[in-house]
Amino acid sequence: MPHLKIWDPVHECMDREALRELQLRRLKQTLDRVYHNVPCYQQKFTDIGFHPDDLQTLEDLQRLPFTDKEDLRRNYPYGMFAVPMKEVVRIHSSSGTTGKPTVVGYSRRDLDTWTELVARFMTAAGVTAEDIVHIAFGYGLFTGAFGLHYGAERIGASVIPISSGNTDKQLMIMHDYRSSALVCTPSYALTMADRMERTGLDPQSLDLRVGLFGAEPWSEEMRREIERRLEIVATDNYGLSEVMGPGVAGECLCRRGMHIFEDHFLPEIIDPETGEVLPPGSVGELVITSLTKEAFPVVRYRTRDITRLDYAPCDCGRTMVRMQKTMGRSDDMLIIKGVNVFPTQIEEVLFQMEGCEPHYQLIVDRVNNVDTLEVRVEVNEKIFFDEMKQQKAFVEAVEKRLASTLGVGARVKLVEPASMPRHEGKAVRVIDRRKL
Repeated sequence: MPHLKIWDPVHECMDREALRELQLRRLKQTLDRVYHNVPCYQQKFTDIGFHPDDLQTLEDLQRLPFTDKEDLRRNYPYGMFAVPMKEVVRIHSSSGTTGKPTVVGYSRRDLDTWTELVARFMTAAGVTAEDIVHIAFGYGLFTGAFGLHYGAERIGASVIPISSGNTDKQLMIMHDYRSSALVCTPSYALTMADRMERTGLDPQSLDLRVGLFGAEPWSEEMRREIERRLEIVATDNYGLSEVMGPGVAGECLCRRGMHIFEDHFLPEIIDPETGEVLPPGSVGELVITSLTKEAFPVVRYRTRDITRLDYAPCDCGRTMVRMQKTMGRSDDMLIIKGVNVFPTQIEEVLFQMEGCEPHYQLIVDRVNNVDTLEVRVEVNEKIFFDEMKQQKAFVEAVEKRLASTLGVGARVKLVEPASMPRHEGKAVRVIDRRKL
């Protein structure tokens, strides 16, 4: 029976009609805030002849233009803030790997809200005041570590802020300090599992019982792999710096999708190509409007994450809509010979093939004006050192399964065990040479 404890039953179990009334009231406040305090939004609204007073229903939000990362970059660093700097008590930012980072600010109330929302999804995932939470996210400008840190403390759990890296030390502390909840990326959880197997550390010698994983897309097959090798219950959570950080959504132990905290965030699903709002249940790009942020509110922010929303009742009692695991990102989606391909689709296939290890990389290229996809995947020693005939049969079986799933062919290349790079943070899965 799933753990049914609810952190905030007043809001998490709110009647949907009451929720819509709350959302409308908060949306009006947000639009008024950005119109009068953020020049970018004032210009956007003016360009289409819209005033916050024109908003009468939640559906009226669809009249407004989207916000994207380019808006944030153009207004770098503080141009999107809706409060004076003297009211900003925390600044975080993205990594800035594709140029200037996106900078986000928090008021004191924003930090309180953030803490409460992380406490919500951690409670939903089974974390209690009795837990010792091992946080292996990197501390710094990245929002992940701090969000989980303060959320765990709000619950009353003990926190080990070990940060990322030095896997041997991570495992020693996890063992000696009796960590019971692990926070990191799913790919790093598998890196830990690899190291445990190489050093002979038995998962049953640890006190770990739950894992809270986020910051990158991961498949159900990867969840099962983590659970099997670490002997824990693995849950997903979702957030992004531009909206809040972790705390936008998280799984309960029913694990039928991540509950979006709709009293603070208004979600939409759009066609990533046309921008058209899609009907309930459709797969598309997630767009989020923040409803309670003071320092850095966003209106119709394009997350670029591909998912779908599920409004069916959940056994846990929460009434908040659930978003399914992200399939990938609309800007990272691979188009191979006109076919849309997501890395998580390939991951699902690889994890189903006995002998494949949970480490892979996709190499996309264009040869003689034709797109090519090569899937490099680690395999166990038995397959890698098998006779050529058996190895060839294995490759053909993987390629056949991939072609059936993706609708496009891929060349599979087997690499020896432990030869792929291991990642302490987000895994680098795709190398697209067409962009070089």
